[in-house]
Amino acid sequence: MVNTYLQEKSRNKPLTEKQQKFLDCLIETNGNPKEAAEMAGYSGNHYQVISALKDEIIDLATNVLANSAPEAAFKLVDIMNTNRPIPQIANKLQAAQTILDRVGVVKKERIDVNHNASMGGVFILPAKEKEVKDVIEAIENE
Repeated sequence: MVNTYLQEKSRNKPLTEKQQKFLDCLIETNGNPKEAAEMAGYSGNHYQVISALKDEIIDLATNVLANSAPEAAFKLVDIMNTNRPIPQIANKLQAAQTILDRVGVVKKERIDVNHNASMGGVFILPAKEKEVKDVIEAIENE
């Protein structure tokens, strides 16, 4: 099986066949590292494999979320448009929003600042604290 989630990335040392198999098995097992390590042929402590492949595992998780983003977006739209009751709608809504947030699809806040110059308004910035102290000192010294 070819790993479609993990893109080739420059690495100091290329992945061994066993390491690549572990990453492929990680997808097959839906993210279960212990099972993936056993399937890839590792025996014993699977935490060492995770430690050695930390960056690749993070890239894999990021790509899994990115691949799930369209489904999450459509789920939000489905929830918005449905008239029928959906079991655990709050959990599904939160999960979809979390996926979209983590892949960078976030709501944008916009501030609309309009100034009509024909009204003759003037915008004065507040004085800096040091300038205020200098002015007060100058007045007191007079």
